[in-house]
Amino acid sequence: MAAFNLSPFDPSSFFLTGIPGLEAAHVWISIPFSVFYIISLLGNFMVLFVVSKEQTLHKPMHLLLCMLAITDIGMSTSVVPKALCIFWFNLTSITVGGCLTQMFFLHAISAMQSALLVTMAFDRYIAICNPLRYATILTNSRIAKLGLVGLIRAVLVVLPLPLLLSRQPFCANRIIPNTYCDHIAVAKISCGDTTVNGMYALVVGLVCTGLDLTLIALSYILIIRALFRISSKKIHQKALNTCTAHIFVMLMFYPPFIFSSLTHRYGQGIAPHIHIMLANLYFVAPPMLNPIIYGAKTKELRDKVCKYSYRR
Repeated sequence: MAAFNLSPFDPSSFFLTGIPGLEAAHVWISIPFSVFYIISLLGNFMVLFVVSKEQTLHKPMHLLLCMLAITDIGMSTSVVPKALCIFWFNLTSITVGGCLTQMFFLHAISAMQSALLVTMAFDRYIAICNPLRYATILTNSRIAKLGLVGLIRAVLVVLPLPLLLSRQPFCANRIIPNTYCDHIAVAKISCGDTTVNGMYALVVGLVCTGLDLTLIALSYILIIRALFRISSKKIHQKALNTCTAHIFVMLMFYPPFIFSSLTHRYGQGIAPHIHIMLANLYFVAPPMLNPIIYGAKTKELRDKVCKYSYRR
């Protein structure tokens, strides 16, 4: 606590508290965090390694899985190492530049992952509704271009957030009650007028998330409509198996993301430690589970992973 009594007057740093109210349990909380992080790294690097090594996996769907693995690694790595430093060593200080950089990567990677989920929904739509033209419509180069468009969009819409905050004055209270630098949390400790920051963040969140969810919903409506025209239960089961992994990944991404965004703005009645714990789980649980889900539901990938896992 002595560090917090002196640290707020350092003009070059912010201070992350960890999980307010649970400081005594930080070491115990760090155990599942570190385990989830290690499993996440192993799973996602395994996906990248196997797909890069196996020529038969150089297909659009597996290229999308590699992009998803990269965003998962980036998302968890942006949060977990600093959180563990807080939990284990009480290293709460973070430079203003480091805080704004972390903020940029967190929000840009989330925006990029949302764009990837849209591309995956489009991939599933083509695979089910227009399978004969799948190979000509979705080539590897076209998937790479769609990924690049998603990356450019993420950078362009997120970059103004840290740039706007970098122009704000910050007073003596530089304590952020969190394990990472979220845009709203940093904006709240500014002495200046952050109306523009808040409005921009709200509009970007609503427009980008709303647009992506609309496109995903449209893809699945078209898939369901196409399946209703086919009476074969075997084809219905195959289509369901094809989409299950994507649906699970979306359910792990969008609800926690929307919940975290809303509670930052309107969740004054929610206990801070509950909100922050759930927000941190958003950065460690999906990156850990995504490669497991796709490994279980994608036979080609599962077989190749088993091949390398049991190789002697």
